[in-house]
Amino acid sequence: NFMLDLHVEHHGYVEVHSAFAINSRSLKGTGQLPKMADDMYKIEGEDLWLNPTAEVPVTNVYADEILEPGVVPRYLTAYCPSFRKESGAYGKDTRGIQRLHQFDKVELVKFVLPETSYHEHETLRGNVESVLKELDLPFRVLLLCAGDLSFAAAKCYDFETWAPGQQAWLEVSSCSNFEAFQARRAGIRFRREVGAKPEFVHTLNASGLALPRIVITILEQNQQADGRVRIPTALKPLMGGRDYLEPAR
Repeated sequence: NFMLDLHVEHHGYVEVHSAFAINSRSLKGTGQLPKMADDMYKIEGEDLWLNPTAEVPVTNVYADEILEPGVVPRYLTAYCPSFRKESGAYGKDTRGIQRLHQFDKVELVKFVLPETSYHEHETLRGNVESVLKELDLPFRVLLLCAGDLSFAAAKCYDFETWAPGQQAWLEVSSCSNFEAFQARRAGIRFRREVGAKPEFVHTLNASGLALPRIVITILEQNQQADGRVRIPTALKPLMGGRDYLEPAR
């Protein structure tokens, strides 16, 4: 609720309700298929997959549409569970709530003019940073090199917060500019003025932010010697004004 309120009231996003079951065409449009097929859950007997990230249904809100003058730029946000196969060996990095087959996050998606997309990317980066700053969490921002970029992205920042209990930085958001890659695959275009030739929008997205790793860092950064957890100031109004979470007895 805190993150949705922040993005809607202060950053200009419109909240939408995203689908949990996604068809293959939508996943191809945003670039998850075919490359990420083995990391997602397919619904047997249907051309449907469990939502791997709300980026997919929210971006495809405008699939095969021409957005009329005045619609772009458009900022959308959604809160939605995501489902992914967490492959790899068993061990300390896969126990607990750090890696789950189902996790929730708030998604941020932008549809913008091509000539403004890199400025909009920096603004999107600021939207993500504001959540971490409001929660008073230590974080770092990594600019990915070309070899580490996803199949669809042209530029990407990763956000990580420090979890002292694990002595590790945990990724909580990727902030990407896809330029016209997703728009071309999904058929998302816009007109600058009435009657003008349609052009492809540029799309961007980021987690704003992903749970449960934010829960991990809030707990580990704010736990007191007596076991209580100090509630970040920004969350107190949503926690009945309480200052601490008390240990279960």
